Amino acid sequence: MPVIWTTRDFAAKPEQLLRAHTDPELFAQWVGPDGTSTRIEQWDARTGGSWRYVSVHDGTEYGFYGCFHEVRPGRIVQTFTFEGDPDGVTLETLWFEDLGDGRTRLRAQSLVDSFESRDAWLLSGMESGVNDGYAKLERMIADGAV
Repeated sequence: MPVIWTTRDFAAKPEQLLRAHTDPELFAQWVGPDGTSTRIEQWDARTGGSWRYVSVHDGTEYGFYGCFHEVRPGRIVQTFTFEGDPDGVTLETLWFEDLGDGRTRLRAQSLVDSFESRDAWLLSGMESGVNDGYAKLERMIADGAV
């Protein structure tokens, strides 16, 4: 199955991570690689809602959009599409697992339509973007912003 798995532990409660992924103001502050700013164009973080944002890097804009299929405590299921590849729809499931002592494990599964698409995502710099973004989120949590 063409899946990308991401796992990361945070010094945060599950509710904090859910909020960081569903509050548009918070999300825009941490998502994406360093040196990128994010502008939220549409955001309805509820089951059945949709979203669109634009990332800006070195003056170039990159659009992304999707639908929230399920938003509930402990889990988000959503689609994710890069406007530069509108046929490449990814189905993402995020789980927020309470580890106790104010720690949470985030597990994400990104299901793409082919092994070629999976490999292209991995070669695109996605990994560094995800790592940079989650490092920013960790700093926001430590600073009490989330």
